[in-house]
Amino acid sequence: MKQRGPGGDRPLTRRPQSEGAANRSEPGPTKPKIHKAAANDQALDSVIDADKREALKLAPVSHETEARLDRYIALLREWQAKTNLVAPSTLPQLWTRHIADSLQLVKLAPSAKRWADLGSGGGFPGVVLACAMAGTPGASVHLVERIAKKAAFLREALRVTTSPGVVHLAEIGDNVDRITGPVDCVTARALAPLHQLIGFAEPLMRQGAKALFLKGQDVEAELTEAAKYWNIQPQLHKSRTGDGWIVELMSVERRG
Repeated sequence: MKQRGPGGDRPLTRRPQSEGAANRSEPGPTKPKIHKAAANDQALDSVIDADKREALKLAPVSHETEARLDRYIALLREWQAKTNLVAPSTLPQLWTRHIADSLQLVKLAPSAKRWADLGSGGGFPGVVLACAMAGTPGASVHLVERIAKKAAFLREALRVTTSPGVVHLAEIGDNVDRITGPVDCVTARALAPLHQLIGFAEPLMRQGAKALFLKGQDVEAELTEAAKYWNIQPQLHKSRTGDGWIVELMSVERRG
């Protein structure tokens, strides 16, 4: 098995790795309510703007796509105060940690127009891909999400960004019954171990889709486990935005 990264192909070693109640007649001053990680705190604005500049160096986009992504981030920060869409600690790095990380998939599947994103959550990578695909004839992104609040957010994100896509409120394993028409590429991020992801994606891959799964540093252990259940020939791409990897699969076959 080889990994393909910025430095080219080379062999990959397979080694797993209640506020206090004051006197009732004289209540004390009410403490201000803190929103989740201060998602709408203006103090974050300059930090996020700087992070955006770095992210767009890693993954340049058109002005039109940038404007869509700006609207998406504004909406996400608004909703984050009431619905946990991303880990609060990652808010200052929304652009590099989430936007650029998602955008790098486009270069790995430049001809793909029809995407399926399993377990879309806060919209990474699904909404980002839809923003990037807007304006491309025939483009569409299927976003599969089992949590109703997050599915509602995803629909609103597609609306405010005028991006092509459809949201399926469903258990991830039910995606085949809800996705109609051909799919060029299926993806998932922070959803499940690799051997389970392959099981979710296999029906779509059997119809011609390739898979791009964003994984973390423990990718080797996940590949070892997946090989117990599936015949796979993975291609690994080093993430440009951190220590993770992207697992590319062109085909899969269940063992036994």
